[in-house]
Amino acid sequence: MDEITKIAYNCRKATLLIERKQILGLSAREKLELKIHLAGCNVCKIFERQSILINRMVHGLFHSSQANELKLDEKYKKQLQERIEKELNKH
Repeated sequence: MDEITKIAYNCRKATLLIERKQILGLSAREKLELKIHLAGCNVCKIFERQSILINRMVHGLFHSSQANELKLDEKYKKQLQERIEKELNKH
């Protein structure tokens, strides 16, 4: 199997490249491999769009002015801690 055929049918590698592209960038070869794969795989095209959207939302959440104001309610934290301890004591 030649290299082009390998990437054309490898969704696992394509999704890895999609994620790396958004964080670290890709080499010229990786960009070409991803482009070849996306030319024939609609599922990975959808995955790429969703991944970009999710990353933008997460980036906006952590880099907005509200990010420092987001905190769990003290009552909720206490209830959560009690639930964790209860589950841990079961074993």
